[in-house]
Amino acid sequence: MIKEVSGCINYDECGAGPAIVPVPGSCSTGAARCPIIWNLSSRFRCLPTSLQGYGGTVERRTASDPCISHEAEVLESVVRKADGPVHLVGHSFGGLVALVVALRNQVLLSSLAILEAPAMELLHAEGEDRLYRLFRDMTKAYFADFAAGNASAIAAMTDFYGGAGTFASWPSRGRAYAERTTPVNIVDWASAFGFPLSAAILSAIRVPTSSLEGAQAIRRCSAPTRCSANVSTRPRS
Repeated sequence: MIKEVSGCINYDECGAGPAIVPVPGSCSTGAARCPIIWNLSSRFRCLPTSLQGYGGTVERRTASDPCISHEAEVLESVVRKADGPVHLVGHSFGGLVALVVALRNQVLLSSLAILEAPAMELLHAEGEDRLYRLFRDMTKAYFADFAAGNASAIAAMTDFYGGAGTFASWPSRGRAYAERTTPVNIVDWASAFGFPLSAAILSAIRVPTSSLEGAQAIRRCSAPTRCSANVSTRPRS
């Protein structure tokens, strides 16, 4: 655990070798990456963490100030524990936070890998209005459903990504954790929608970068090829 004035940050460390920081998405914790970390620990020094409001990481954002830079600051504290450059690997909302860290350029990164980051504002900037509206309409309905008292409102958001029945297929413990952390997930969405992105902004990244997408997700949204928008790999300047 990292203890700071603004609150504790969930943090662990295992293995030896080049440092890698796996960043989970919403409704998840660093513990969810244990199988992956176990396999990597023979070759890498792994520093798993959890985003704000999940695991042991204290929430620092508020409904009136959900700025994603607060998330980036927490992740940067974890990266600094490596005392050197790290491979930063973020999934879903964790991928978006990892992207912010790379853009802020406050810590040393060896590489950046983002897996299906919800970069909706990039869709907006690139003129993908139909896809952008799908996200906006889904979140509006999801937020209203939760505000109306539906404790399982997050199921609709999960099925939006994974397809009908995804939430129901999760183990009961996972569903319960997602329902319990729904207020945090709602702030996550506010953080994502409040983060402006464009091709010009992405061009400022100066570390080798990979963007991974799921074939099923791409088929579900029926997006044009350019919607996948993989970030080019570039050498650090």
